[in-house]
Amino acid sequence: MNTARHVLAARHVLELLAPAKTADFGIEAINHGADAVYIGGPAFGARSAADNTVADIARLAAHAHRYHARVFVATNTILFDQELEAAQRLIWQLYDAGVDALIVQDMGLLELDLPPIQLHASTQTDIRDASKARFLQDVGFSQLVLARELSLAQVRKIAEATTCQLEYFVHGALCVAFSGQCYISHAHTGRSANRGECSQACRLPYDLKDQDGHTLASGQHLLSMKDNNQSANLRALAAAGVSSFKIEGRYKDLAYVKNITAHYRTLLDHLLEHPEADGPAWRRASSGRTTFLFTPQADKTFNRGYTDYFTNERQHGIEAFESPKFVGEPIGRVAKVDAKGRKFFDVERSTPLHNGDGLAWYGPKGELAGLRVNRVEAGTGGVDRVFVSEPLPAGLMPGSALFRNHDHEFERALEKKSAERRIRVDARFAATATGFALSLTDEDGIGATANLDTAWEPARNAGRALAGIREQLGKLGGTMFTAGDIVLTLPPASGAAASGTEPAAPFLPAAQLNALRREAVERLEAARLAAHRRPPRAAAVEPPVPYPQDDLSYLANVANAHARAFYARHGVKRIDAAFEANEERGEVPLMITRHCLRYSLNQCPKEVKGIRPEPMQLVHGDQTLTLRFDCKRCEMHVIGALKPQVAKMHETMERKLEFFPKRG
Repeated sequence: MNTARHVLAARHVLELLAPAKTADFGIEAINHGADAVYIGGPAFGARSAADNTVADIARLAAHAHRYHARVFVATNTILFDQELEAAQRLIWQLYDAGVDALIVQDMGLLELDLPPIQLHASTQTDIRDASKARFLQDVGFSQLVLARELSLAQVRKIAEATTCQLEYFVHGALCVAFSGQCYISHAHTGRSANRGECSQACRLPYDLKDQDGHTLASGQHLLSMKDNNQSANLRALAAAGVSSFKIEGRYKDLAYVKNITAHYRTLLDHLLEHPEADGPAWRRASSGRTTFLFTPQADKTFNRGYTDYFTNERQHGIEAFESPKFVGEPIGRVAKVDAKGRKFFDVERSTPLHNGDGLAWYGPKGELAGLRVNRVEAGTGGVDRVFVSEPLPAGLMPGSALFRNHDHEFERALEKKSAERRIRVDARFAATATGFALSLTDEDGIGATANLDTAWEPARNAGRALAGIREQLGKLGGTMFTAGDIVLTLPPASGAAASGTEPAAPFLPAAQLNALRREAVERLEAARLAAHRRPPRAAAVEPPVPYPQDDLSYLANVANAHARAFYARHGVKRIDAAFEANEERGEVPLMITRHCLRYSLNQCPKEVKGIRPEPMQLVHGDQTLTLRFDCKRCEMHVIGALKPQVAKMHETMERKLEFFPKRG
């Protein structure tokens, strides 16, 4: 019961988790208010183009730990037998570098000799129900990345069945498939999404045909979702049991990381500062307060339009069928086009335009087009003249709705220093037998003291001297700290002992006070780093708990003998090889998704009487995929087969395993 109460309290510590393409991106995420960041290492992360050296990750961890923020490394690909030894060596190196936790998909890793590092279950482990979540907790996972498709009610059920931390995606791109359950990329190209090499077939244009071959939609991005945005649901998610709020985007640029991290930091701070009267007292997961030098605006950053997906149950409008690109914020409409040189056009705009802005519009055939603004000439009545360096495209016509997908001034602001994160410290300056001592205590109760040995020399002007001491001790602008209370503990001035008025005022040169302050700050920084405690590895329940299923198909992604042994140890009788084993299987689900094209096109049998869930077809070029509808589970299955040329491929390991020499 005590453990349960402890974990329940831990869920009241809310963590903002931001992505990091590089260590420098991660440092900026911390500076902009992230409580934790997740990053890819040199290999075995599910974003193959977002790798980082162990040395860079160590540099990121050192910066994060100053604020008691944490660093998680994604080692969340499925692994082949010949990769396990290298993966084990890498994990030890990451532990030695200060990493706080690993994000894992492959259960074979749990059979290896790993350091005592905390394990988080990746979203690729496909956590959709309480039984799977409880199993993963019982085998030693401390944090679970829930499926993006879960509703608040489903999150609550998982929270009731578990005591570990629950992580939920709150922003960014949405994989249309249940994570870990998409094989289209591998089937068609040999590039496996489960090995970090997704070809993003979901962003391609398709034709949709019914069972009789009639075309229902043509050239639309029928598997492309809008982007996730849970800004309006943070309080409800926290109340349901979510304690880690995850931003997607290990491929995203630095402006995205800064802007979106700042956006959610602002929202979570408001939630923390305004708890409900009968609700829990939520706390922040790391130290310090962030001041932003810009105004965060989520709409300014790349998105395909926003949706909160299935958080509030199934709804229309989650799709981005028209384009998988960033259309941008509505900015106005074209009022007039230069008929001769086609070098300018007039815009009835709703907000000011800037030189260098990027504008987009839909052409007469529904295609997305765009241009870069060369110069803006402000007009009257909200009409500006926009000049371009190239002739205007023919599709830009009076009346065209315009969108801004690149705000040049906003982006320029994010290229500069855009945030400061500081930790409050209280200072106590006291006289000692040999001089003076400066003690600093931060908001976490961590303290450090520096001493100045010097003779007492009384100041001629006591008031000015005391004010000078306070001023010099409060100069923390170049550090990670900000001054709170500054208390001077000095003997009373001569003749003032009885009344307890003014203390005695020593004369101390500014250089001595500055040196004392710098030494105290250095010691406090060192004390903070020494006080950082990495979260412990959770122990697995013994004897081993049974897995919720007796048999596993290729959907379990078992690609090595250690993973097979893991599931066998937990009672699974039949274990198929992963899809990436390139075995001939015939037509099988290559994608399982809650997105349903019948529902999107108002042909859902549950909503329209007389409609039957007959199969449909998706066609892209020479590729044809069959859609089958599991209405009981409200799922769409995209059916296809492994291409013959892919099946014949011999999977070779391209990673240079010598990057991970043996320890010691």
